[in-house]
Amino acid sequence: MKATIVTIGDEILIGQIIDTNSGFIAKALDRIGVEVREMISISDDKKHILDAFSQLQNKVDLVIVTGGLGPTKDDVTKKTFCEYFDDQLVVNPEVLAHVTQLIEGYFKRPITQMNKDQALVPSTCTILHNKVGTAPGMWMKKENTVFISLPGVPYEMKYLVEEEIIPKIVREYKRPYIIHKTILTYGQGESLVAERIEHWENNLPDFIKLAYLPNPGRVRLRLTARGTDKDVLEAAIEENVKSLDAIIHDIIVGFDDDETIEVAVGKLLVQQNKTISTAESFTGGKIASLLSAVPGASNYFKGSVVSYATEAKVNVLGISQDLVDEFSVVSAEVALAMALNVKQLLKTDYAIATTGNAGPSKGDSDAEIGTVFIALATPNGVITEEFNFGQPREKVIDRATIKSLEILQKEILKIV
Repeated sequence: MKATIVTIGDEILIGQIIDTNSGFIAKALDRIGVEVREMISISDDKKHILDAFSQLQNKVDLVIVTGGLGPTKDDVTKKTFCEYFDDQLVVNPEVLAHVTQLIEGYFKRPITQMNKDQALVPSTCTILHNKVGTAPGMWMKKENTVFISLPGVPYEMKYLVEEEIIPKIVREYKRPYIIHKTILTYGQGESLVAERIEHWENNLPDFIKLAYLPNPGRVRLRLTARGTDKDVLEAAIEENVKSLDAIIHDIIVGFDDDETIEVAVGKLLVQQNKTISTAESFTGGKIASLLSAVPGASNYFKGSVVSYATEAKVNVLGISQDLVDEFSVVSAEVALAMALNVKQLLKTDYAIATTGNAGPSKGDSDAEIGTVFIALATPNGVITEEFNFGQPREKVIDRATIKSLEILQKEILKIV
């Protein structure tokens, strides 16, 4: 099966909100062997929607649309569906009962006509029941293409994808298997890694493809196998991963089964029953934000001190002013002291500290713009590393954030 994901909403096109729905849907479809051909965003305009539907008709098997199902006048998806399918809106009793219960029973307020209108759906559509919201999903087929309409609210969309759409596709359609395996490498750039594994890559089976996914300081190598025999695909993937490991074992730090580095680090900390804290200056709490966003992070992440200004480092973290005066606030010595002090303050096994000059001006330090010091306090000592991530400011912050977690991951893996 081939699919296209369509997001509807002027707020996406003008950059007012970021489309996260498409990524979630694409991952869900990929897991069941549905190939996503493209993702497009269009405005809340009937003509644009109709044009998109016409262009996609019979070119893909599945079109999943999110957005435009709200109760206000600018949400036109349902009416546009009716026009495209030559249908009319009717009240669905089950949806109306659900909306009434939600508004009057849960929110404890009288239901309005606008709320009731959420129960209007095309007469020939298959209803996808939305138990967590008022707008139902709609499943309609024209010729060789299924069109599915979902609410744009992320948690409602996720519920319908997981509970309604994926099970229905699995029941009704035969699909190939798509197996992914991602190898995490650390410490060498994309071009150097590619040179080292060129012969191995050239000898991959035709049904296995390799993709390079570079990030600051690391490269992920994603193997993708497609076919009808799952056992054959998995065996081939594992065999080629073993042969790859023999070539670049020195830079492989793990396997990313669709995991972010903060998730991988969290799992390692849980396995070892260890805890982490952070003391952040120019990264402004971004490392703490990534760590704490992982479900279950309270088992290992104890907290952070965002000591952005020099006086915060002195007054909150207890960094000696003499140390700052002697070595500068952007220095290995200050980063080391920050890591040790926050580790002691929050009583954790590991502690990350960052201090640097992200720009655009030098601030309290004479260090060159882009200069960064990262310190990691471990149960066995303290590691400090210096980097220059150049410019712009956002690049410096993002690279330092990921690099901090990579240093932590690398140290934990030494004793796993």
